[in-house]
Amino acid sequence: MAEELYNDGTHVCVAFYDLVDEGLDHAIQCNQFLIVDDGHGALLDPGGNMTHSGLLMGMQRFMPSRQLDYILASHADPDIISSLNKWMVTSHCKVMISRLWTRFIPHFTTGKDYSARIVGIPDGGMAIGLGQAKIIAIPAHFLHAEGNFHFYDPRSKILFTGDVGASLVDHLEAAKPVRDFDEHLQMMLGFHRRIMVSNKVCRLWVNMVRQLDVRMIVPQHGCRFEGREMVGRFLDWFEKLECGIDLVAQDNYRLPA
Repeated sequence: MAEELYNDGTHVCVAFYDLVDEGLDHAIQCNQFLIVDDGHGALLDPGGNMTHSGLLMGMQRFMPSRQLDYILASHADPDIISSLNKWMVTSHCKVMISRLWTRFIPHFTTGKDYSARIVGIPDGGMAIGLGQAKIIAIPAHFLHAEGNFHFYDPRSKILFTGDVGASLVDHLEAAKPVRDFDEHLQMMLGFHRRIMVSNKVCRLWVNMVRQLDVRMIVPQHGCRFEGREMVGRFLDWFEKLECGIDLVAQDNYRLPA
């Protein structure tokens, strides 16, 4: 299901929620995103082999795949970018990812030298030109990967947050925005406590994000947060979250029996 999150006639943000077969309960649900501006396109976290064919067909409604400019990868996990080799063959796109991961990315390809098409994002982030628009890569290091970026679209005011804000739901629920934040917490809490590194990093990230005009937070797994009130609820919660090394103790580091 392709859902337009934003469309002003020349700038479109599209989410794909159901490209992982609902029958594959052994595979985590994940969302893919396409931004098109003035005929130029960027795929955000396009996923692995099981999402490639559906995404390739679904994006044709918005732009020809061969005109794809970028793949923007928040980090280097398999559910983020393991379909890379197919995109390198079916398009002329460049891949943009933390410079920490640029030499790991070729392990998702057949070994052909794609170094001219792999662009490292510096730790401080950068603006990425797309048609007449710009997409801003903002630092999200240790949330959860060591080199990690989120992507802010100033035109739509959408912040694409990778694993931050993720919830463990099926694809039918993932297409719906969060309506009851307190009820939704049970779908996020365990994941965030384990995946995020520390409250210090959560707080630093929230301090940065509050400087942006964000009207929608869209994670790579699960439901999105729409509207300033719901975005605020999420930021307030995430800012106080104890997670990762805040929670571990010696009992977590004992030799097995």
